[in-house]
Amino acid sequence: MSLHDQVARVTDRIEERSRDSRARYMDLMRRAAAEGPRRAHLSCSNQAHAYAAMGQDQATMATTPAPNIGIVTAYNDMLSAHQPFERFPDLIRQAARRVGATAQVAGGVPAMCDGVTQGQTGMELSLFSRDVIALAAGVALSHNTFDAALYLGVCDKIVPGLVIAAATFGHIPGVFLPAGPMTSGLPNDQKARVRQQFAAGQIDRAALMAAEMASYHGPGTCTFYGTANTNQMLMEFMGLHLPGTSFVNPGTPLREALTVAGTERAAGITALGNAYTPVCEVLDARAFVNGIVGLMATGGSTNLVLHLPAMARAAGVLLELQDFHDLSQVTPLLAKVYPNGLADVNHFHAAGGLGYTIGQLLEAGLLHPDTMTVAGKGLERYTQEPKLTEAGLTWEPGAGDSQNTRILRPVSDPFDATGGLRQLTGNLGTGVIKTSAVAPERHVIEAPARVFETQEAVKEAFKAGEFTTDTVVVVRFQGPQANGMPELHALTPVLAVLQDRGLKVALVTDGRMSGASGKVPAAIHISPEAAAGGALARLRDGDLIRLDATTGQIEALVSDLDARTPATPDLTGNGTGVGRELFAMFRANVGPAATGAAVVV
Repeated sequence: MSLHDQVARVTDRIEERSRDSRARYMDLMRRAAAEGPRRAHLSCSNQAHAYAAMGQDQATMATTPAPNIGIVTAYNDMLSAHQPFERFPDLIRQAARRVGATAQVAGGVPAMCDGVTQGQTGMELSLFSRDVIALAAGVALSHNTFDAALYLGVCDKIVPGLVIAAATFGHIPGVFLPAGPMTSGLPNDQKARVRQQFAAGQIDRAALMAAEMASYHGPGTCTFYGTANTNQMLMEFMGLHLPGTSFVNPGTPLREALTVAGTERAAGITALGNAYTPVCEVLDARAFVNGIVGLMATGGSTNLVLHLPAMARAAGVLLELQDFHDLSQVTPLLAKVYPNGLADVNHFHAAGGLGYTIGQLLEAGLLHPDTMTVAGKGLERYTQEPKLTEAGLTWEPGAGDSQNTRILRPVSDPFDATGGLRQLTGNLGTGVIKTSAVAPERHVIEAPARVFETQEAVKEAFKAGEFTTDTVVVVRFQGPQANGMPELHALTPVLAVLQDRGLKVALVTDGRMSGASGKVPAAIHISPEAAAGGALARLRDGDLIRLDATTGQIEALVSDLDARTPATPDLTGNGTGVGRELFAMFRANVGPAATGAAVVV
């Protein structure tokens, strides 16, 4: 199948826009690669420091040109998704030795959990943690002793931060190793219903806690299709995982075999061998287009609309919101995974998963088939799935048909003709809306505004019974400059209760919603943000707002908006407590949401 015209046009547009930045980037990468294996430039003293604690690997590292693999790990045992990484370094070192290589933990990067910080002050550090992760990984790799890198990370900001670092060190190969999702627990729709019941005062906290613990119950990624699992999807579509590795559960023989295979592959694609595959050759414009198409086809997290431009910029590729919009318009929605459906990622994987999805999109000409990947050239190999047999690990053809069409469908019979993500423009600025979980009759909301400057104030108004008519809830001063752009997911149960009472409600904000944002229409990432003089700062209670996801309109239907004096709230309280003092430099230097809300790129 030839490449879809729209996909080709968007790719050409990105490549033309990125011509100069990509050329500068690739020139840097070629010059770095031309210097040869990194350890060759270290003095004997430098090397002795690097190898001093390596025990049985010391002699190999000091006297042979064997590949040395740097492990950058986001391990901690507070995050269920990252707890399995505790065992990975030993497994990797053993696997490396068997193929004549060595491996070292180059460094650790922080990994915070948005599930823990939702609605809490710590959430104001969450987006900036992506840049901290990129910086920390850069420090880890700066020792210049590695011929390839293995990146161990799963969740929301961790993978984007690691990709930024991998692109910055793009002259060396890099393989991303996932840990996999936890086994299925309490169904996600039941969990959401319990949350709404608690928000409405129908159950007590003990019942809520019991439901939450039944949902989040073991090692691995949360099983809904939020940002963490969207990250894993992207790593396959963009060729940084081995095929079929994203959604294999932790602690299984297949998971361990895939970790070993990823190590062996990293050792096999260094500049010391004949299959040199640096990250800079994997992360080109086509790979990012494939990632965006995957995002749309699976109904993935809106957080990636922030992360993908930041990731791409590190590789000299310039993405714009229009690229997401245009690709969404031609990409059918093939998957229904919570919050877009009742299934979780384990059910999605069993129904055919990413291999089936990639195969369908390749047949429809919606993906670039000839991209370079860590598994070799060509995305076709990502239609295969790993199997562990008596003979060892093999890859076999994936499911030719969906095993459950309530979860996963072919291009010929999608859940929706488009990917459900739309750019919004109007006199309130530019933003995005995800409609894949929003009922069609709620795609257009026109109602008076209630303007708030904290999500706590929204909750207080709800508890006081102040929402009795159709309302557009505006929560402003939630952008990256104001307070780090926290997710406002704690508002989801409140707004869902109002919607279930028969009201037409919507959210408009310069902040973020969770990657698991659901059935309430939400215009998010509005830019320019209120703290930067954006139009949200000039809204007043009662202003008529029109949010139209069908036409991409976000408008205040008032005549004097531009003439109004913007609100100037006291934001000094956003600078202290729970580490916020340390991030003043980030708030002062962050870029706009429209280009990724990035600090370091």
